[in-house]
Amino acid sequence: MKQIIIVVPDCAVNLNSVGGAFEILTRANEYWKRLGNPSRIEVLVAGFVDELKSHGDYLTVRPIAIETIKKADLVIIPSILDDGAIAVKKNDALIDWMRHQYKNGAEIASICSGGFLLGATGLLNGNACSIHWNKVEQFRKMFPDVKVAEDKIITDENGIYTNGGAYSFLNLILYLVEKYFDRQTAIHCSKVFQIDIERTTQSQFTIFNVQKGHGDEVISKAQTFIEENLDERISFEDLASRLAVSRRNFDRRFVKATGNTPVEYLQRVKVEAAKKELEKGRKTIFEIMSDVGYADDKAFREVFKKITGLSPLDYRNKFNKETMAIFHA
Repeated sequence: MKQIIIVVPDCAVNLNSVGGAFEILTRANEYWKRLGNPSRIEVLVAGFVDELKSHGDYLTVRPIAIETIKKADLVIIPSILDDGAIAVKKNDALIDWMRHQYKNGAEIASICSGGFLLGATGLLNGNACSIHWNKVEQFRKMFPDVKVAEDKIITDENGIYTNGGAYSFLNLILYLVEKYFDRQTAIHCSKVFQIDIERTTQSQFTIFNVQKGHGDEVISKAQTFIEENLDERISFEDLASRLAVSRRNFDRRFVKATGNTPVEYLQRVKVEAAKKELEKGRKTIFEIMSDVGYADDKAFREVFKKITGLSPLDYRNKFNKETMAIFHA
């Protein structure tokens, strides 16, 4: 029987990710036993803290002492609510414990911002990690040797699983159910808990945050120019010249400051502006395309889908209130 440990860090934690993971995994085991199989897993909640309160003290968890765990087969790190750097500083003992468990054969899964604690183990270096889209910038700065898979809901490499975040952790837990039981049990849980088992990307939910805290004044000016001229055809050669830097130096500094090439940044800002208009639903897709500087319908649709995972029409149908009302009337 496999022992699954949901750890409780010494910091603010989203206890919904603890309770949700516990409930789905135990329900999977109960279903497995009803089919005539022996118990497959034991799920424990453990930590170095005696008690942890969350959500204005409305939720409380009392984990068992983690020192009593001899060997774990799977360690699950819940989503944290503290700043990533603060959480890492407060959890040295837990980070060491998880590193030791992995070296002794355990697998590890992180939920959302719990990836900061996993990143601090060093086990992700050279591997991919999914994390909530609004934590990507800080995570990259703290763990530059980790490949951030910012569009993915789940990554699975070398016995390490990571999850994009928020309530998509339910998809990670279903993924683990299939790994530790079988497809039939995962489908059963997806139906019982009404979770879309095939969700693979968080792209459609991403809100592009304009990175301005980098301190490079030249690149800040370039960003402002891009944002104020979305409907224009921008030449980055001319923009670099206007800012008195070489194109090569401009590109290098832009990537260092924002994490995107100038072209990627321009595309993301244009698509973010288009998304907001599509959500309002007051303009046609052609009008929105023109507003953000696209004359070629095919090029606009391709860039939009590359970034969001949806076509402009599908995005409007999904997120526009008036369109949703028509579909559900």
